[in-house]
Amino acid sequence: MAVPEQTIRFSVSLPRPLLDELDQRVVNKGYASRSELVRDLIRERIVEETWERGDEEVAGVLTIIYDHHQRELTQHILDIQHRQFVHVVASTHVHMDHHNCLEAIIIRGMPAEIERLSLEIGGLRGVRFAELTRASRIQN
Repeated sequence: MAVPEQTIRFSVSLPRPLLDELDQRVVNKGYASRSELVRDLIRERIVEETWERGDEEVAGVLTIIYDHHQRELTQHILDIQHRQFVHVVASTHVHMDHHNCLEAIIIRGMPAEIERLSLEIGGLRGVRFAELTRASRIQN
């Protein structure tokens, strides 16, 4: 049986301008409290450090927009996905308009391998936008 998560309270001292900036972000991003924002900032940093270390499997979502009329581009995208040492978990393909397709490719593997795949696909002629969203396991 899982042990209930314990929440610890602690205080942080901040200069007024930094606290004002924090409070503005709480309002702008719709957080219920400073604590919720700080938890998210910590989690984001944990994900970044996990990717920087590069020593454990992570996940990512590569979002691309490309011209589906570009000759053989779709085949090149598929070829890259099949020859890399990452696991493509799923992909979703959406027709945005007559010329543009949006594809979200969910990937699992080592950070360097996912980055390489992202750069290779993003650099293909006809790919108009490519962005990799990084994720990793977070304990809490």
